[in-house]
Amino acid sequence: MSELRLQPRSSGIADVAGFRLNGAAADIRGKGDDRLDVALIVSDAPAASAGVFTRNAFAAAPVALCREVLRGGSRVRAVVANSGNANACTGERGHGDAERMQALAAEAAGCEAGEVFVCSTGRIGEALPMDRLGRGIALAGADLGSTATHGERAADAILTSDTRRKVATARVMTAAGTFTVAGMAKGAGMIEPGMATMLAFLATDAMVAPGGLRKALGDAVDTTFNAITVDGDMSTNDTVLLLANGASGVRPAGGDLARFREAVRLVCDALAEKIVGDGEKITKVVELLVGGAASRADAEAVARAIGNSLLVKSSWYGNDPNWGRILDAAGYAHAAFDPARVALAYAASAKHKPVPVFAAGTAAAQNKPRWKKIVARPRFTIRLDLGAGRHAYRLLSADLTEGYVNFNKSE
Repeated sequence: MSELRLQPRSSGIADVAGFRLNGAAADIRGKGDDRLDVALIVSDAPAASAGVFTRNAFAAAPVALCREVLRGGSRVRAVVANSGNANACTGERGHGDAERMQALAAEAAGCEAGEVFVCSTGRIGEALPMDRLGRGIALAGADLGSTATHGERAADAILTSDTRRKVATARVMTAAGTFTVAGMAKGAGMIEPGMATMLAFLATDAMVAPGGLRKALGDAVDTTFNAITVDGDMSTNDTVLLLANGASGVRPAGGDLARFREAVRLVCDALAEKIVGDGEKITKVVELLVGGAASRADAEAVARAIGNSLLVKSSWYGNDPNWGRILDAAGYAHAAFDPARVALAYAASAKHKPVPVFAAGTAAAQNKPRWKKIVARPRFTIRLDLGAGRHAYRLLSADLTEGYVNFNKSE
């Protein structure tokens, strides 16, 4: 028998056998402080890999370089990442700086440059301070380790406007032994990935071929990182990477391979939830469950119309069960449904019994006091059944506050 569980405590990738990592301070932001802003992750053995990236037309230089690494054979040894500077919209210099960053990380990791993924996150349109960044990469590489402290330092080094570390770990026990999937992520603003500003790095000590990793990661990202929104803005740098070094000696097959995929999904889901929960100046996380759609595309379109509506998000912040705004957003999503068949309900969570709001063209006004209690919660669920089919979509969204506006109105 196999057992899958998400660990109650996580040190991120430090939990995975055969990986060493660290974070260092390079003063990328030029503020003269000791904030951690360079992370280096190294696999002791060549690792199979897979990646999913932003679809933004202005994809940053590191994204282009990561794609080149994957085209080179999917076997890698390291990931280097910096925060504080996105190295996006920086022209030829930006591409050269990304390649230099790759070479410096390869030197620190003891591998070839083509075996290193490069990621950046932060301000768009400014050149990387390569002298300071080079010193930071060297510092990170000089003290690589697999302790909880090493994992935490690496996870902290990729944060920008985040207020807290984002890590998750799942262990899978099988007849052949135990393997681990763990990850770390960053993201709080510019969040609506399309594979915010978000990065996520996952690692496993299972033995999985690149094709299996691509399948597992693609399926997981589709229902987790690609199903969240804070402000509806897709970043130039969104990147999710998965590395598998086989250090556990366990090669998942059959049911255990399905459990591997579920472990990847669980870790991605936990990290995605942490990203929305740490959205810039938010006060609420709202789970949107749109069902009864004629197609998955229709369900997603309705969910995103609601989750990105400024009017809807503002009402959530005001603890106002303004369900008319929700139906209005669903109505302009251009999905196929009959309004007379639509049913709307609020619930404390997906596991709680929903409280009817609207059905058969009429509001359940007697339930208004219960609606108000639900939407005053820091996390709640909205269920919308379109009555047009059997397809569904789940989206995590957040409210819109004056704090978000003030935080983002100036440099």
